[in-house]
Amino acid sequence: MTVLRFAAVAAVATTLAASLAACGHSGEQRAATGAIAGAAVAGPVGAAVGGAAGAVANKVDQAN
Repeated sequence: MTVLRFAAVAAVATTLAASLAACGHSGEQRAATGAIAGAAVAGPVGAAVGGAAGAVANKVDQAN
């Protein structure tokens, strides 16, 4: 049951972080927003995932 609970929290954290990672005008702002959102949901692991999602969102925005 613990593995399922962790997987559910990780999925929610990833979704939340990815959706909030696009908030901001610069790469630093997007990474920070994603990290804060991820940390609120899943702690340090969520912060890492959110920061990465913010960095990816910035790269995608720059490509367009």
